[in-house]
Amino acid sequence: MKTAVVALGKIGLPLAVQYALSGHDVVGVDVNERQVAEINAAREPFPGEAHLAEHLAELVPAGRLRATTDFAEAIVGADTVVVVAPVFVDDETWEPDFRFMDAATRSIGEHLRPGTLVIYETTLPVGTTRSRYVPLLEEISQLTESEDFFVAYSAERVLTGRVFADLRKYPKLIGAFSDAGTARARAFYEDALQFDARDDLPRPNGVWDLGSPEASELAKLAETTYRDVNIGLANEFALFAQDHGIDIYKVIEASNSQPYSHIHRPGIAVGGHCIPVYPRLYLSTDPGAATVRAARTLNSSVPERLVARAEDLLGSLEGLRAVVLGAAYRAGVKETAFSGVFPTVEALRRRGVQVAVHDPLYTDDELAAFDFAPWHEGQAADLVIVQTDHPQYRDLGPADVPGVRLVVDGRNITSADTWRGTPRLVLGDGTTGAGQDA
Repeated sequence: MKTAVVALGKIGLPLAVQYALSGHDVVGVDVNERQVAEINAAREPFPGEAHLAEHLAELVPAGRLRATTDFAEAIVGADTVVVVAPVFVDDETWEPDFRFMDAATRSIGEHLRPGTLVIYETTLPVGTTRSRYVPLLEEISQLTESEDFFVAYSAERVLTGRVFADLRKYPKLIGAFSDAGTARARAFYEDALQFDARDDLPRPNGVWDLGSPEASELAKLAETTYRDVNIGLANEFALFAQDHGIDIYKVIEASNSQPYSHIHRPGIAVGGHCIPVYPRLYLSTDPGAATVRAARTLNSSVPERLVARAEDLLGSLEGLRAVVLGAAYRAGVKETAFSGVFPTVEALRRRGVQVAVHDPLYTDDELAAFDFAPWHEGQAADLVIVQTDHPQYRDLGPADVPGVRLVVDGRNITSADTWRGTPRLVLGDGTTGAGQDA
């Protein structure tokens, strides 16, 4: 089976590798020449994806996977085209930015041949496959969907860093426009993926047909938006507990001992390419979804709220030195997409604070590229804000930050023993006593 993968980023490249491992002849296409060159040299173009390097070292020299910047080379002759081009969201208007996906679809349409199956795996607003991309493919190719070619929607459901494991773990949700399109999509994924047995599912793990592209689009938005809403509720509880002398972590543990409660953990920020973005994609077609909007707004506000609480405890922050621990949006992943470091640094700078940032995954030059002054252990600071739950930060203490007057822990990873003698404010733990000590 000949398979083309459009966009070889942190999801697209592992998908291309997975298909090649399953015996497909895979050509990946990307507009980034450096990315293509690295892949064709059998080198991983980004760190952190388990087993990616070893698979590239096996597949590329064997000729089972190659990359190109030429859409014609990838699309012409492909039985299946899997599209993973990005869709972004404007940070101000929350409107989807389809520029890259539109460009990719036009390029696919220019080289589309009868009999090809095109599958969109990028998360999209409900109805986008039907109303935007099928008409665009038909217009450019002069072919008709479900007669000359087929389109299906099947969003990726994986997390960077563990893509290959997640592909085995979760059912593959598909939705097509015809019985023939459904059969083609099912056959493709049943050949390309292998699934772990799971006794906890209502039916066997594997390819699940949801009946339409819209249902498949909504399933991806629903599962990720649920997490944002849940975290928003946890943050709401945490901010309340903070003011009332309650440890929200003990409350959540107790609540979740009952099988119908699944409260997530609060945190200073919800980052990454998925959870902060997909609720906005959902809102683009359901703008009246008040619960979704309220949760997204609340989660976005937590960095400012915690900096304001530090200001309440320390007084004016003008001229003080602060270090933000963690640039990555989550522990162990070298990625800053929608990371809380940006609004945290901005909130501090607005108050006249001299801000430095530390992250064990980033060099000084990489931090400087974000306009962050790098911080090193042993340098003085008045205020410490824990933004990422890197395990290295569990061991930091007052001796590592001379002059520290307050620690604001947005991830609940520090301990009172380690920071003994230093006022400590932990999001959601109203028993830390920062107010009295400060």
